Amino acid sequence: MNAEDIPLPRYNFQTGATLLVDKPKTWTSFDVVNKIRYRIKHRLGIKKIKVGHAGTLDPMATGLLIICTGALTRKLSEFQGLPKIYTGTFKMGATTPSFDTETPVDETFPIDHLTTDLLEDARKKFLGHLEQLPPMFSAIKVDGQPLYKKARKGQVVEVKARPVEIFNFDLTRIELPEIDFLVKCSKGTYIRSLAHDFGKAVNCGAHLTALRRTAIGPFLVQNAWNLDDLVDYIENSPNIAEPVKV
Repeated sequence: MNAEDIPLPRYNFQTGATLLVDKPKTWTSFDVVNKIRYRIKHRLGIKKIKVGHAGTLDPMATGLLIICTGALTRKLSEFQGLPKIYTGTFKMGATTPSFDTETPVDETFPIDHLTTDLLEDARKKFLGHLEQLPPMFSAIKVDGQPLYKKARKGQVVEVKARPVEIFNFDLTRIELPEIDFLVKCSKGTYIRSLAHDFGKAVNCGAHLTALRRTAIGPFLVQNAWNLDDLVDYIENSPNIAEPVKV
C-alpha cells in the first residue's frame, strides 16, 4: 500500500488513528508498535503518545495487525474481540515443545496411515466450541511471568483449558507431510495448539510451520500497510496533522 492509496486524506495521530499493518516475519507485535511510536514521536517532535495493537501475532507469523494511536487506543479491546482468519501450514509426523518452529523437533511419528478420509474426519472434530489448552510457549502470564519464560527454564506449569470457537477449518492443500489450512476462529484461539491437537487426533503428531493472519473482523490484510511504506509515510507525507500545542 502506498501513500496515494490511503483511503483517508489525513492522519492525526494524537487525536487518534487506526492503522492496518502487515507484520513482517521475526518481528514481535510489540516491535511493530515501538517502531511506529518512535517514528510518530520523531515526526511530531513530541515526547509521549499512546500506541497499541489489537491481538498479538507470534514472531514467526506474518499478517494483519490493527494499530491504534491516541484516544483510539480505547477501541483496541473491541477490535481484539473480533473473529480472525488465518492461513498456514502444519507439518505432520513431528512435534516440538513450542508447537511451532521456534523450538526443535522433539519426537517423530510415522504418517503412512494418514488418508484423506482420516484427515477430513479429524478436521470436523475441531469445528464449533472447544476447550483448548494454550501452548507452554505463550505470553499468558502465570504468577506475573509469561509462560514462555518458565518454559525456557524447563519449568512445567499447569495451564487451564480455555473456551474458543472455530467457525471454519478447511484443509486447502494436502501434500504430506505438509497440510495447508484456512481457519476462522474466535478471540483467544491458538493456531499452534490447533496444529498440535490435530496431530494428536490423527495419531502422528504435528506442529505449525507457517502462519499468516489475513483478516480481523472486516479488516483485511490486503488493505494493510507494508511496515517500511508506513514508516516512510509517517516521516515524509504532508498529510500528517501537526502536533497539538499544549
